[in-house]
Amino acid sequence: MGPATEHPLRYALVNELHARPSPRMAAPATAVFVAFKEPRDAANRARALDMAHLTQLVDRHGGPRPDPEDSHYQGRQGRHDLKWESHTEFVTYMATTPGLPIRPFDPSAAAIFSEDWQRAAPGKRVAAVMVQIDLLPEDPAEVMDRIGGWFARDSMAAIWVLDETAVVAGDFRIDADGWMRFAVFVRPGTSEGRVGRLVHRLVELETYRAMSMLGLGRARGLSTRLNELEPRLTAILDQMADETLPAEQLLHELLAVSTELEAQAIQHSFRFGATSAYEAIVHDRIGTLRETRFMDRQMLSEFMRRRYQPAMRTAKSAEQRLATILERAARASELLRTRVDVERSAQNQRIMHRMDRRADLQLRLQHTVEGLSVVAISYYAVGLLGYALAPLAGSSGIDKTLLVAVLTPLTVLAVWGAMRRVRKSLHAAGGDDL
Repeated sequence: MGPATEHPLRYALVNELHARPSPRMAAPATAVFVAFKEPRDAANRARALDMAHLTQLVDRHGGPRPDPEDSHYQGRQGRHDLKWESHTEFVTYMATTPGLPIRPFDPSAAAIFSEDWQRAAPGKRVAAVMVQIDLLPEDPAEVMDRIGGWFARDSMAAIWVLDETAVVAGDFRIDADGWMRFAVFVRPGTSEGRVGRLVHRLVELETYRAMSMLGLGRARGLSTRLNELEPRLTAILDQMADETLPAEQLLHELLAVSTELEAQAIQHSFRFGATSAYEAIVHDRIGTLRETRFMDRQMLSEFMRRRYQPAMRTAKSAEQRLATILERAARASELLRTRVDVERSAQNQRIMHRMDRRADLQLRLQHTVEGLSVVAISYYAVGLLGYALAPLAGSSGIDKTLLVAVLTPLTVLAVWGAMRRVRKSLHAAGGDDL
C-alpha cells in the first residue's frame, strides 16, 4: 500500500492520541504547575508569543529547544522534567522533580518558574499548583497528623482515590506565596505511570475549575446589564396595550433593546459555552479519581457540590435569563410588526378608498366634460356645415334657418357617436371594459 492510499490526516490524527502523555513520577516527588491565559480573546491569541516564552525558559535551563510548530513539549531541564501544552485558551507548564523540599510546600520548589519569567508571560496566571507526592504511612491515620498544619480545616477535602491506591488532600485555597496546595500519599509499589496520571488529573482539575469559573464574573456583569434592560423591555410591553401610542415608535424602542440584547449574547456566548465545557471536564476528572471517603473527611465531590456548583448554576442562570429575555423581545417584535402591518393595511385601505372616490369624481367630471365637448364640437360643426351648404340651400330654395335646424340633431348624434367610438377604442387599448 503506497502513500496515495492513505488519508492525508490519518497519521496526524493517530499521533494526536499519543501527543500528550502524562508524566512519570516516583514518590517522593514534587510537581509545580502554572497556567497562563490572555485576558481578552485568548482563543485568537498570537501563539508565537507562547512559543517564545517557552523557548526563553528552555534556553535559561539548557534544555532541548521546542519545535515551533508543536502544541506540546516535554524535556529535561536540569533536575526538572518539564511538560508544556498549548490549549484553546491557555498554556500550561508542569515541572516535576524527585524528592520533597525541606519545608512543606516551600516556594523554592517552584524556582524553575521564576517571578521575572512569569511576569514576562504573554498572558496572566490563572492557575498555580504545587503538589507534594509522598509514600503512604503504614497507618493511614498518620496522614491527618502530617497535613493538619498544611490546609484550612473548614475547607479541606481528604479522599481515597483509585481504589485506595492513594490519599489526596487539599483545601483549594491560595497560600501566601500564590500557590494552591495538594498533598498525595501513594502506597509503596505504585507504578510511576499511575502516580503521574494521578497528579496530572489533579492539576487539570484545578485548571479547568479556574477556567470554568471565569464565567461567573461574566454572569455577574451580564446580570447587572440585564437588570437595566429588562425593565425597559417590560415598559415597552406594557405600552403595547395602549392603542393611542404609535406602534412604529414602540417598535424603534424595542429594536434598540433587542440590539443591545443581541450584542450581549454575542459577547458572552463563547464564555458561557466554554464554561459548560470546562465544567464537564471538571466532573470527568473527579469521576476518574474514583474517590471514596477517608476517615470521615469531606470528599472532593462534596466540596465541589457545596462550593463550586453554585457558581456554575449562577452562570447557567444568567445564560438562560439572557435567552429568555431574547425570546420575549423577539415575540414582542413580532407582535409589534403585526400591529404596524395592520395599521398600515388600514391606512392603505383608506388611501385606496379616497383614490376610488377621486377616480369616481374624475369619471363624472370626464362625462360632464364629454357632454360639453359634444355640444361645443356640434356647435362649430353645424356652423361649418351651414356655411358649406348655404349656397346649395339657396339654389334649392331651402331656408337657411330650416337647414341649420335639420343639421343640428344630426350633427350632435354624429359627434356623440364619434366620441363614443373614440372612448371605446381608448378603453380597449388600455385593456379595460367600457
